[in-house]
Amino acid sequence: MSVRKLSTASILTPSYKNSKIWDGETFPGYFESIATVTVGSAGAADVEFTSIPATYTHLQVRILARSTRTGADTDYMDVRLNSDTGANYTYHYLQGDGSSASAGSATSINQAYSSYIASADSGTSVFGTNILDLLDYANTNKYKTFRFLGGMDKNGTGGKVAMMSSVWMNTNAITSIKFAPSTGNFAQYSHFALYGIKGAA
Repeated sequence: MSVRKLSTASILTPSYKNSKIWDGETFPGYFESIATVTVGSAGAADVEFTSIPATYTHLQVRILARSTRTGADTDYMDVRLNSDTGANYTYHYLQGDGSSASAGSATSINQAYSSYIASADSGTSVFGTNILDLLDYANTNKYKTFRFLGGMDKNGTGGKVAMMSSVWMNTNAITSIKFAPSTGNFAQYSHFALYGIKGAA
């Protein structure tokens, strides 16, 4: 692999201004869009990606979400893989709100959990963000590990962030991912984008 060396002067030269330093061939671990979902005005009880192809090395889901939950200033998502509702998940987490932090874990539970998303009480039009990485999702020789990193800001009145790491104790390839808020529905404009990550050629 060759890396192109550019000086400040050469970058400013007209012939280099539109030049690519990296491309998909030089760095083949790029992202490909598989599917996107945007929740409509009626809301949605859940969002699910199905028939996920086994042609990538890893998966990533980028999430902008808000639920209709009331009585709490944040929410989180329940996550299930391949519609598995058995006690086949574990997790540990680290979370903070700017003034304190906490950590915890659980084993033999029937779903995984995301980091924070916004609730109806988070503030007008506030959404939470999450990035989910599913590693070696199609490898049938190992349990599947995945992680969430995300959080939300309550429109300048505080916020929360968390990192969640989980294991799905199953060697099957992941073919579907289902998200549901802990309470209520996903609110309009919640957005989910699934990407495949190619491995090195």
